[in-house]
Amino acid sequence: MSEAPTTATVGHEAAPEHEPTFLGFDPGGWVAIAMLVVFAIFIWKRVPSAIGKALDDRIALIRNQLAEAESLRKEAEALKAEYAKQAKSADKDRDALLERARHEAEEIVAKAKSDAEALVERRTRMAEDKIAAEERAAIEQLRAAAADAATKAAARLIAERHDAATDEQLVNQAIKEIAGR
Repeated sequence: MSEAPTTATVGHEAAPEHEPTFLGFDPGGWVAIAMLVVFAIFIWKRVPSAIGKALDDRIALIRNQLAEAESLRKEAEALKAEYAKQAKSADKDRDALLERARHEAEEIVAKAKSDAEALVERRTRMAEDKIAAEERAAIEQLRAAAADAATKAAARLIAERHDAATDEQLVNQAIKEIAGR
């Protein structure tokens, strides 16, 4: 195997590389100088105080927002307590309303029951009165029919047992009784 010739072996010796410089400063030095200049400008223009002021303003804004959030939280807690109180009051009102409704319903049922009993009693009395009236009417009809039958039977019996002479005797006797008085 043969080796490929390198620049170092070719016959020259490699010279150390030199970095370019300007006014005796290499690039790293110039970067350092530029940084110092930038920091000097920042200080001259009061950039740190402006940054501090901006941060202080931001801190004040955040504090104000936190204070506002705290007051909003307190208001929300107060509203929550008020709504809880109203809900509890509404529950009590609802329970009282339900109890009153139950009581009224019981009264309505009791009144309806007593009204129904009174109606049944009234209807029963009316029916009994009607039955009694029908019984009286039937008895009167029976009496009238009996009297009519008795009258017809008596007339037939009298007609069969009495003749003109007996009738004359009865009429004379009735006249004597009326005149003797």
